[in-house]
Amino acid sequence: MDIDGKLAVVTGAGSGIGRALACRLVDAGARFVVCADLDADGALETAELIGARASAEHLDVADQQAIEDLVARLDAEQGGIDIFASNAGYARGGGLNLETDQWRQMMEVHLWAHLNAARAVIPGMVERGGGYLLNTASAAGLLTQLDSGPYAVSKHAAVALAEWLAINYSDRGIGVSVLCPQAVRTNILGKRAGKSGNKKTSSNQAAQDGILEPEKVADDCIQAIVEEKFLILPHTEVAKYFANKASDYERWLNGMRRFRDRLRKNRNECG
Repeated sequence: MDIDGKLAVVTGAGSGIGRALACRLVDAGARFVVCADLDADGALETAELIGARASAEHLDVADQQAIEDLVARLDAEQGGIDIFASNAGYARGGGLNLETDQWRQMMEVHLWAHLNAARAVIPGMVERGGGYLLNTASAAGLLTQLDSGPYAVSKHAAVALAEWLAINYSDRGIGVSVLCPQAVRTNILGKRAGKSGNKKTSSNQAAQDGILEPEKVADDCIQAIVEEKFLILPHTEVAKYFANKASDYERWLNGMRRFRDRLRKNRNECG
């Protein structure tokens, strides 16, 4: 898709990948970017960083009605959304010990928000001749997240939804990309790996292949939108891991068990 002159919405735009992506979209020629985030102050800071071609929006992506209202308002005021980047997300460790509501909350943010955005924007995009969805998932959506059951499951679901949309709406002018990074220097990484500034953290799964800056990830996203490429892998190693998983699932499972044990040992040694 040619980004020049397009109206874009970015959720989770108050920091990290979302902020970098909002800035890069404007650099790539978007006429206006709506910076949406649950953190209203962060969204405003991003919009002010960009200037006159951006606005801030307080948005809870788990609120279906709020997404529908935002889309309807932009349709009426600005002629419709061309690019919708569903980027909001958060981290929570745990597994079967977590309450059902804690699993549900993560599904609401990592899956239902993508579904609700697609439901809200695709009809108008099709009517206007096309549009683009960029959905942020994670390498955990292709592999797994050892320390978080709901994160792994919700990110797998996000990838599956993006696949389904790409298959069923490409012939109606809708482009779809799914972003699957490992560790990126964001608030989520801070919560997972502590405040370490190291490029590699021996006790953190996602950081084994290094920690990328949000701007690099945003550049990859822009390239994918322009080239209409589905799978975005800022950490290129993930393609090999994913292929290994598909080629011999049992071997991959055993390898992940050993990897889990090694991470636990490193974590214990670090105190």
